[in-house]
Amino acid sequence: MDFTLTDEQTLLRDSVTAYLAGRYPLLESRQAARSATGWQPDVWRAFATELGILAATLPESVGGLGGGPEEMMVISEALGGSLVVEPYIGTAVVGGSLLTGAGGTAADAVAERIAEGEARIAFALTEPDSGREPWDVQLTATAQGDGYVLSGAKIVVADLPLATHLIVAARTTGERLDREGLSLFLLEFDPQAPPAGITAQYFRTIDDHHTGDLTFTDVVVPASALLGTPGRAWPVIERALDDGAAAVCAEAVGIMRRVVADTVEYAKQRKQFGVPIGSFQALQHRMVDMSLELEQAVAATYLAVLNLDGTEQRRRRGVSAAKVTIARAARFIGQNAVQLHGGMGLTEELAIGHYFKRLTAIETEFGSATDHLHRYAEATR
Repeated sequence: MDFTLTDEQTLLRDSVTAYLAGRYPLLESRQAARSATGWQPDVWRAFATELGILAATLPESVGGLGGGPEEMMVISEALGGSLVVEPYIGTAVVGGSLLTGAGGTAADAVAERIAEGEARIAFALTEPDSGREPWDVQLTATAQGDGYVLSGAKIVVADLPLATHLIVAARTTGERLDREGLSLFLLEFDPQAPPAGITAQYFRTIDDHHTGDLTFTDVVVPASALLGTPGRAWPVIERALDDGAAAVCAEAVGIMRRVVADTVEYAKQRKQFGVPIGSFQALQHRMVDMSLELEQAVAATYLAVLNLDGTEQRRRRGVSAAKVTIARAARFIGQNAVQLHGGMGLTEELAIGHYFKRLTAIETEFGSATDHLHRYAEATR
């Protein structure tokens, strides 16, 4: 495998990093995340118009730039280093994957709006009684006349308060745990005035991201809301989830690079017994262990990203191996960074506490380490 970035990918990384360094200060972004708005719309517009990252990985047929998994990795890592809360992964990665995977006129139209910065996607998959399997879907879509009636509930729908569109996974046929029988529906959504029959509750998570729960009570949607072939959505969903998992792995790498660098710098400045604590051999060993965990996380993320377009088995193995590695590294690096900073590590004033919270959330996003250990075992049979 070639881990070397091309000149274009290096330029993309440097452009995003430079923009965020100048226009995305941590404390201001946290204040925006905790405000009534919950994000910075001007930053999102810049992502589309100045940086072009919302279009970077979308096909040229929908106004994208035709990039691939490597470009997604470069962007996600750069965004992670600045703790960006704007819904890049949920919209450009997961949403883009669902729309392009399902295809169709309606999907292409929304994908074009993503590239322009006008559409934001919330993917409603997880349900209150869902088990470990992501295909455990009970929300039903019953054919009625020229459309469908949606009934059921979804929980922890990422980016829901920021969304302009919902993509809902529903069961059109089959039993609860069947992978066949799942379908996708595309709905326009206004967080302030949800469509008739939809009840939404919003909340902010510990890492300053935004999510929410949905209840569908006999929601009538037209047949045109169906994405792709009815009952055949699982392969599209699985690929989108793998894309999202690989993206958060890259985001975690960006965060951990920053955490390790900040911890090393702090150890050079903080003095105990008249000398920098970085001169203590025991702490040097601890920071070396953090660096080793980071390098393993980087390698695992490369493995996942470079196998996204491979066979299903290779993709599943690569993504699950990366997610398990990232979960371990995130916990080790985050906890040690907080410990080495002492009580200051969890204060609002220091970046370390904010990075630690995000790393903690990433451990379970798109499946926990336990989930992916099971999945990896299945993929190696």
